[in-house]
Amino acid sequence: MSDVSLRGVRKSYGALEVVHGVDLDIRSGEFVVFVGPSGCGKSTLLRMIAGLEPISGGEVSIGGRVVNDVPSPQRGIAMVFQSYALYPHMSVYENMAFGLKLAKTPKAEVDQRVREAARILQIEPYLDRMPKALSGGQRQRVAIGRAIVRDPKVFLFDEPLSNLDAALRAQTRVEIAKLHDTLDATMIYVTHDQVEAMTLADRIVVLNSGRIEQVGTPLELYREPVNTFVAGFIASQRMNFIDVTPTPDGVMLPGKILLPIQHAGLASARTLGVRPEHLELASDGAADLSGTLAVIEQFGEYALAYVEMPSGETITLKLDGAPELHLHETIHIKVPPEAIHLFDEAGRALR
Repeated sequence: MSDVSLRGVRKSYGALEVVHGVDLDIRSGEFVVFVGPSGCGKSTLLRMIAGLEPISGGEVSIGGRVVNDVPSPQRGIAMVFQSYALYPHMSVYENMAFGLKLAKTPKAEVDQRVREAARILQIEPYLDRMPKALSGGQRQRVAIGRAIVRDPKVFLFDEPLSNLDAALRAQTRVEIAKLHDTLDATMIYVTHDQVEAMTLADRIVVLNSGRIEQVGTPLELYREPVNTFVAGFIASQRMNFIDVTPTPDGVMLPGKILLPIQHAGLASARTLGVRPEHLELASDGAADLSGTLAVIEQFGEYALAYVEMPSGETITLKLDGAPELHLHETIHIKVPPEAIHLFDEAGRALR
């Protein structure tokens, strides 16, 4: 059993409470990602699970055992940090074997574990090298290998890819996903990168100011965000938010354009949300919104168009291919009713 349970977990620094009574269950073998902006408490929560940070209240359980007072080395966890934290005077083999040697593990077992971890991570050719002779991606794999050899109940990752360039991040992200499939281990992963969260997680925990906003699969959070914070944070491009006025027949968009929509609780609607990839270019007569193209970013397979509305708001469109658009021209936009999210004055989603 390698499930993790948090019950009313709090963290305070003097009078300042930074984690406010978190309740969470992580199933054995699950890959859970903590995501949120800087300062939301995600790394603090991970460090409390690891035993590197004392909790101020509540309970942390690993494998059905309350570990509040259990030292970190005895919790059955292994942690991979943002910094590789490799010993520069030791070879890759020695770095991976060091913890096992301290635990007085038999030499033959140490060798077997190190070589098996190196095989899984494809770093066998580097076992005799020193860390300074490795690339950033190779060093991070060594740090992960050092965790694997301990055969922990739970792997904890604290923004492990932050120091890598974009290409290495993508490559290492795939390797971590394969590793989870191979080991079938419980993994808890902290990141501020929504792409990492969406591509790696079985479930995502969205944190904000020390509280959980929503827990769900990547698609649940993408399709059914519970509030404007989650809607605006999840996905590679931020959801567009437009102030609206409810009417008996629908919602009134800026420019006095009526957008018919059937929705329970419509009278409470104050904000309309729609993702950039769901907006469509339209002719003038069929448009729900119109504005001026301020910026266009061409990525080859898609483009991001930033359109300034008469109200002063900026709307982002994600368009397939490389559309021929010109700065300062008028852009007409269609808002598909099925892609709309409505939120009340407090930012809560209207179901």
